[in-house]
Amino acid sequence: MTREYPWYETVNGEDPLSQGDFIDDCPILIPSSDISKKEIDGKIVKYNVVIMSQSCDLWYKKLDLVLVCPVWPLSDFEKINPHYKDRRAKEALRQGYTPGYHLLNECKIDGFKRDFFVVDFRNVYGVSFDLLIDLAKKKGKRLRILPPYREHLSQAFARFFMRVGLPLDIPEFK
Repeated sequence: MTREYPWYETVNGEDPLSQGDFIDDCPILIPSSDISKKEIDGKIVKYNVVIMSQSCDLWYKKLDLVLVCPVWPLSDFEKINPHYKDRRAKEALRQGYTPGYHLLNECKIDGFKRDFFVVDFRNVYGVSFDLLIDLAKKKGKRLRILPPYREHLSQAFARFFMRVGLPLDIPEFK
């Protein structure tokens, strides 16, 4: 007997934010590289993002800034990164062999139907907790990744950040 584990659920805008919540059209401030002035110029870019901060930190309001990563439909990701149009590259992504990215399943929930998602760990942003709460309330229902897929995403994120390259390895035993 196989048991079905749904990937996603929808939650209301008033529900507390959790790791694995999707926030669409999230404004991200990208500062300019010129820091010679007292005031720094920048631009606002809107991304669809997934919340990466731990749920317990969000529920107990232990954060001012919430970590988010951009999320791309696989079809859009392929346009930005043509290498992933290849079946073998997609398969490597599916198997978790591309540490900077993580593949999430397609969503079949009515009103939230979406293609496969690619989470981009190479671009991580801190967004005001209050701003995310306001966005969630204004947008109403949102999509949330369910366990064990949420934990799998978190583990992939940790693996990406914990990579260590040593300058010299321990020599071989002879």
